[in-house]
Amino acid sequence: MLRLTEIRLPLDHDEADLRTAITTRLDMPAKALISYTIFRRGVDARKSHAIVFIYTLDLEVVDEANLLARFTNDPHLRIAPDTSYHFVARAPEQGLATRPVIIGMGPSGLFAGLILAQSGFRPLILERGKAVRERTKDTFDLWRKGILDPESNVQFGEGGAGTFSDGKLHTQIKDPRHYGRKVLNEFVKAGAPPEIMYVSKPHIGTYKLVGMVEKMRASIQALGGEIRFQSRVDDIEVEDGQVRGVVLASGERIATSHLVVAIGHSARDTFEMLHRRGIFMEAKPFSIGLRIEHPQSLIDRSRHGKNAANPLLGAADYKLVHHASNGRSVYSFCMCPGGTVVAATSEPGRVVTNGMSQYSRKERNANSGIVVGISPADYPGGPLAGMEFQRFWESQAFKLGGGNYQAPAQLVGDFLASRPSTTLGSVKPSYTPGVHLCDLSEALPDYIITAIREALPVFAQQIEGFDLADAVLTGIESRTSSPIRLKRNADDLQSINTKGLYPTGEGAGYAGGILSSAVDGIKVAEALAVNMLSSASQDNHKD
Repeated sequence: MLRLTEIRLPLDHDEADLRTAITTRLDMPAKALISYTIFRRGVDARKSHAIVFIYTLDLEVVDEANLLARFTNDPHLRIAPDTSYHFVARAPEQGLATRPVIIGMGPSGLFAGLILAQSGFRPLILERGKAVRERTKDTFDLWRKGILDPESNVQFGEGGAGTFSDGKLHTQIKDPRHYGRKVLNEFVKAGAPPEIMYVSKPHIGTYKLVGMVEKMRASIQALGGEIRFQSRVDDIEVEDGQVRGVVLASGERIATSHLVVAIGHSARDTFEMLHRRGIFMEAKPFSIGLRIEHPQSLIDRSRHGKNAANPLLGAADYKLVHHASNGRSVYSFCMCPGGTVVAATSEPGRVVTNGMSQYSRKERNANSGIVVGISPADYPGGPLAGMEFQRFWESQAFKLGGGNYQAPAQLVGDFLASRPSTTLGSVKPSYTPGVHLCDLSEALPDYIITAIREALPVFAQQIEGFDLADAVLTGIESRTSSPIRLKRNADDLQSINTKGLYPTGEGAGYAGGILSSAVDGIKVAEALAVNMLSSASQDNHKD
């Protein structure tokens, strides 16, 4: 199989055009092309009047060796790499005396559990929240009625925070072993659209994710894994630097010497417990800011020009960065085309926003976080100081919103003019339970407000109308990533001071988003499996 890159075609091409482009590019007769598959299809929209698709293709051809010889110096034709997944360890058929335990069932916990189950290790997954459909009902109670369940919400429950998001599946992590392909393959097996295997910015959307998570759960269970919901871990037992077990909120003790900690970025009570138990952690940078909403049609026109609303392109997105004069970096985060702004708090008396889209991306508004990078220098005081920083400003947002889970909001024109908003304009905010118009300058530190005020007109130079006076800002976006890192060894991925504890995913500070979290879960599962077999072998040798 050969890989051919950089085949560029206009929007209105068809399959025949693609086949012709391949054979023309390789100067070979049509019959010499046996078959092809699309490995990647990107879009070059830098010139809105001349948007093109860019293909990377895997080809089966007649006389492959001769073709390679003719194109020896062509960097765009080479042998296709092996992207299939290869298991690094298998549990013995007779099983092991102990089983690995996973805390959390977001993307990292889910894929750690799946890989361990597929490898025969029969993992036990402990999820503090509920199964995904029950969790969805609880989440809608917050959105529709302003009723929060602290144990079942956007952050906690089967599938993790990514279930209520745009379902983005692209990442910039290095992936030499093609773990990302394994993730995408498993998603397709669970019901995701096959196109996620090749489009440059794949996404799934919440409704599709719900059914997929259920199917993946069933796969883990069919392979001998066990999943227990509403099973919050309140303590970890450590003896002489080695994990020995966990204690649930119910008081039940579960023995284990191999524990995956995949708790997500919002399990603050669990962070506090880990800190008390002496698990090494450190404060890390994250970002905080506001959500902005524009008409999706405005973004489409700016990005796609005359091709706006072309079904082949779908709803347009954007990625923006500005380095403000006060030294802060302002950037767009988690951009959701044709989506909604959602309530994402997990603690009473606090307001947190996030963005979500369905697969169709057909809602009237586009939204994204406009966030500012901050570091531990902005919140001195130890490993948990960033978490307390988040809590303070989330509580402030709750007060500004009226104390009923409505979010504080302001029109962009008023925000830039430093005056409170009193009435909405042409852009209807999508956040539920609703917004309370106010002055957002009180919602975040001055240096963040100043940086965002400077950035919005600059962003408008790239996307015409980005500083639209009627566009809506909603506060606050505070859960961009974990404020702590559970530091681990580079080789065996165990905690640097607690043997048998494997931090993983976004909550541990090693990922950001669904795909990178899932990939990190696979890495940790592999490391755990190898270490578990090694430990079992040593124990047998002692016997």
